[in-house]
Amino acid sequence: MSRVCELTGKGPMTGNTVSHANNKSRRRFLPNLNEVTLISDVLGQSFKLRVSAAALRTVDHRGGLDAFLAKAKDDELSTTALKIKKDVAKAQAAA
Repeated sequence: MSRVCELTGKGPMTGNTVSHANNKSRRRFLPNLNEVTLISDVLGQSFKLRVSAAALRTVDHRGGLDAFLAKAKDDELSTTALKIKKDVAKAQAAA
């Protein structure tokens, strides 16, 4: 399982660990990923996604999973999130 947020595409970054003596060695900065269950209001269904804490706050700020996916770019979303986005768009068009 890769360490990538399913909604924002945020992944590991690299940098240096710098000691007090200013010695530098490479390290990885991993995203704060959490497995959460998000509910789609339009579909009336819940989905389990691996999401970063920042993305979770953004979902809450935009007013839920459906509103977040409507504004999200397709290239940042995982295949699971893309399928959910297409299903939500189809359900909203039918309603």
